[in-house]
Amino acid sequence: MTEPVLSVKNLTTHFFTRAGVVKAVDGVSFDLAKGEIMGLVGESGSGKTVTGFSMLGLVDAPGRIVKGSVRLNGTELTTLSDNELRSRRGREISMIFQDPISTLNPMLTIGQQMKLAIDAHESVSVRASATRAADLLTKVGISSAKARLRAYPHEFSGGMRQRVAIAIALLHRPAVIVADEPTTALDVSIQAQILFQMRDLARETGTAMIWISHDLAVVSSLASRLAVMYAGRIVEEGRTATLLRDPRHPYTAGLIASLPAAGKPGTPLNQIPGTTPSLLSLPPGCPFAPRCGRFTLRCEAEPKMTLQDSRGWRCFHPVGRLADAPV
Repeated sequence: MTEPVLSVKNLTTHFFTRAGVVKAVDGVSFDLAKGEIMGLVGESGSGKTVTGFSMLGLVDAPGRIVKGSVRLNGTELTTLSDNELRSRRGREISMIFQDPISTLNPMLTIGQQMKLAIDAHESVSVRASATRAADLLTKVGISSAKARLRAYPHEFSGGMRQRVAIAIALLHRPAVIVADEPTTALDVSIQAQILFQMRDLARETGTAMIWISHDLAVVSSLASRLAVMYAGRIVEEGRTATLLRDPRHPYTAGLIASLPAAGKPGTPLNQIPGTTPSLLSLPPGCPFAPRCGRFTLRCEAEPKMTLQDSRGWRCFHPVGRLADAPV
């Protein structure tokens, strides 16, 4: 079996505030293979984005990684200096942010911004830079790419700006791209086009992707594997088709049941009762226990990850085909 391109072990990121310690990421572990697309899903506040930021060393004070490992092609990223991390961002690991407006400089043309991104890691002529930039704009679905290099961000629609951000992330053919809900603000048709193109680009370039999203329906159409986060922890992971067909964790089952497609037309949507707990004061044991209909006194202890048939779940009372199994 080949070595994973990215290996995250027991990643733990805390924010030290006046109100207390926020356990934003609490012992997250997973491996990512070359060319694989993994979906990282969960409600807002579950720790998905902070997990992505932690992997790239983008967590600022009062937050910091307190323990754990992030290895990219065998190199430990958590111990690198700021300069060493900057030299790898964009070249070996890139991030696509949710809001392209905050990513793109309104004062520079698209061509100038892509040239700056190339120059950050290699010396390339203006002509070669323009050729590479235009080629990538074409690959992400922007027509008349050479002419659009002279345009400014405000001359593009929201969907086109996000395509530009994706093209910039691909400039150096990084080993891993972390995409933080990049299609959330786009309409459904544009969203579907970008997801289709990202799947093709991953297959063509061999770039592995972590697609962060709160929308299980969106990410399930793109990712071959899913990791479900709740209260800073991965509570279930496995192949997408298997997890959607036979979820084991009650939280995963609740997310699937809440999808509009899961209900009958004209009936209210299913909802997970209660609200996510404060990361400042998590309940003892399983953090999902206060919202879970399968709660017992055993849940006051912290469940460990159960591994079985290339999947895992963190629950004493799994649902689905294991619902009647002894516990």
